[in-house]
Amino acid sequence: MSAHNDGDRAEPESVDLSDPKLSRFEVYKEGLRRDDIEIIHYEPRFPKPGTKAEKRMERIVGGFFLLSGLFATAFVVAYIWWPWEYDGPATWRDPETWYTPVLGATLGLSLLLFAVGVLTWAKKLLPIEELVQDRHDGGSSPDDRRIAEATVDGLVEDMGLKRRPFLVKAALLGAAPLGLAAVAPLGALLKDPGDMLTVTGWNAERYNDGKPIRLMLKDGAMVRPDMVSVGGQITAFPAIDHGATNQFPTSPILLIHLRDEDAQILHGNLYPMYQDVDALWGNFVAYSKICTHVGCPTSLYEQQSQRLLCPCHQSQFNVVDNAAPVFGPATRHLPILPMTVDDEGFFIATSDFLVPPGPAFWNRPSLPEEDEK
Repeated sequence: MSAHNDGDRAEPESVDLSDPKLSRFEVYKEGLRRDDIEIIHYEPRFPKPGTKAEKRMERIVGGFFLLSGLFATAFVVAYIWWPWEYDGPATWRDPETWYTPVLGATLGLSLLLFAVGVLTWAKKLLPIEELVQDRHDGGSSPDDRRIAEATVDGLVEDMGLKRRPFLVKAALLGAAPLGLAAVAPLGALLKDPGDMLTVTGWNAERYNDGKPIRLMLKDGAMVRPDMVSVGGQITAFPAIDHGATNQFPTSPILLIHLRDEDAQILHGNLYPMYQDVDALWGNFVAYSKICTHVGCPTSLYEQQSQRLLCPCHQSQFNVVDNAAPVFGPATRHLPILPMTVDDEGFFIATSDFLVPPGPAFWNRPSLPEEDEK
């Protein structure tokens, strides 16, 4: 660290900033001097404005912005019109398989190209400038504010916004679709969900002509009691068309075969609404698999502690107490699917869930257990 000897050099005379004859750069230099800033190097990229080389670089930067806008437009078009609903198993040849990759690629390329355009503008068109400043404290005087204004004006002039209208227009054309890409996903919130949040694939009246709906595995096999060992659990879906697909995202259940002592505890703890419909069948209970926090799958079953765990945010539910939350951010119990066994020995749902499964929503009906406790 070096020391400055004020006697070794004379202080430059202060410049009167009210002098109208001062140029923007002179005001800028005076501001640097007052802030103890030394210009080590300052050199315009193109000393002579309007050369072919400068115009060529403008076209390159403008091309980045326009391509960014093109990919952002492609993102919006794909988001709105690209097929995304699965109709059974899909392969890489099916367009719905590419919905998410197309969205990611178009938005990613748009952001990348816009960033490259900004960086190229800074690296290839702005002046080469190296400054050194000593840090010091102090308030902002009127002169300091005048200098700051000149500095900002200087930056605008160095960027050449006034004499490079093509770049300004290209940047705006590239940024406008990017803004639209940010707003477009909000359009999905405009659709009226109807009763999709309260009615699931277990609703027999709507999806099975009023006939009880069986439980099935993902491969389509119907579920029988002997398929679940004591202390074990399986994931089941409604045995309807597309019942195991994302068309019915709130329908998956976790069918658990409780041990005798655990089943007795659960029978004693059942909410009255589940007792009224005889929701359990023997030692079997079917809980919604959709976490009531943000909708992750609660698929981790601890047989010894009788807890269901959600791996996303570590919510835990007590299996022998209506799957009431005992740890983590979830605040509502996992709904029980009332069920029994039909004449052929297969599990069937006797009704839809008595309360809406999954996370809470704006106009969610009040839950019976909230009044029963």
